[in-house]
Amino acid sequence: MEYHISEPMSKISPSAIREILKYSSDPEVVPFSAGNPAPEAFPVDRIAEISARILREQPITALQYGATEGYTPLRDYLVRYLKEFHGIATEGDNLIITSGAQQIMELLAKSLCDRGDVVIMEDPSFIGSLNSFRSLGVRLVGVPVQPDGMDMDKLEQALQANPNARFIYTIPNFQNPTGVTMSSEKRQSLYALAKQYGVMILEDNPYGDLRFAGETIPTVKSLDTDGIVVYAGSFSKVLAPGIRVGFAVGPDPVVRKMTVAKQGEDVHTNMWAQMITYEFLQEGFPEHLERLRAIYRKKAELMMQLCDKYLVPQGITYLPVEGGLFLWATLPDGVDMPRFCTEAVRDRKVAFVPGTAFSVDPSVPCQSFRLNYSTPTDEAMLRGMAILGDFAADFLKG
Repeated sequence: MEYHISEPMSKISPSAIREILKYSSDPEVVPFSAGNPAPEAFPVDRIAEISARILREQPITALQYGATEGYTPLRDYLVRYLKEFHGIATEGDNLIITSGAQQIMELLAKSLCDRGDVVIMEDPSFIGSLNSFRSLGVRLVGVPVQPDGMDMDKLEQALQANPNARFIYTIPNFQNPTGVTMSSEKRQSLYALAKQYGVMILEDNPYGDLRFAGETIPTVKSLDTDGIVVYAGSFSKVLAPGIRVGFAVGPDPVVRKMTVAKQGEDVHTNMWAQMITYEFLQEGFPEHLERLRAIYRKKAELMMQLCDKYLVPQGITYLPVEGGLFLWATLPDGVDMPRFCTEAVRDRKVAFVPGTAFSVDPSVPCQSFRLNYSTPTDEAMLRGMAILGDFAADFLKG
């Protein structure tokens, strides 16, 4: 039988990250390609204890259907958490629990966009969001990322050129893949431009709680007095990605429509996982975050030291980071970046992700690649970066 594939899905290729991860099944491969939290960051014992307690004391609530909007105690906690930790007041807004933050991207695009409408976004950007938008037949317009965030002049040009833009998508803290943090001035400009052109903002903040250096910058949502920002949060990077618990807060009419869309996708987010998340948050969450920051501070500092030792002498630059999970490295002009990435994993067993995987338009040349420092052990990082340095020296000579 000849199978008909929908037009939007026919244009989406398998994730380059997933393809490279196939090589990572080889235990000899050093995995700088994943975006996974550090294994030592998982609070396994506490989750086991909380889960056992829930099944002992509230088994029916955990195993029964729940409300699409989410587990009420968790939603109530998040209202307080957002105000205390992120300066977000939710009066006039609504809040929904989602199956991870990536579901928010699809729900919002499904709620706001017709086929052919435009989403303006950072370029490069998170591949999961790129493909969520593409799968709905949305047209993507990229805005270059600078060391302090999205280029605001190019953003205004994109807004002027695309009157059917429905929202601007941004990851302002430790952006995936570049690790860049948007400055306070640019956040204010972003908000002002969105207001001026009548466009919403989707602020995706999965890494904001993982700041281990520098000063915290207020969220874009904390500026929102006009009901134009949807804020996406996640517990994937600060608790465990496997539980798939995220949340969105935004204008009530928009979140209500996202709720209807979610009913057609998965009815509600896993109740057991929501209850585990709620109970965990009640018991020393700030202390848990400090432990995570210490883990990632150590890993990031080691990775940057190794970049200085092995990559910078070869003419490879990188953007220093103050949080998150990733470094963005750039090869000298004229170097074949895709071949560099492919040969490194094939011949030297060091895996990282080509920058084109995160491009709004993958046909545009890119000299950069993403390195993840959260997944490898310190020993693997030391070994892998030494191998990568040797490989880069040989490759760039040729």
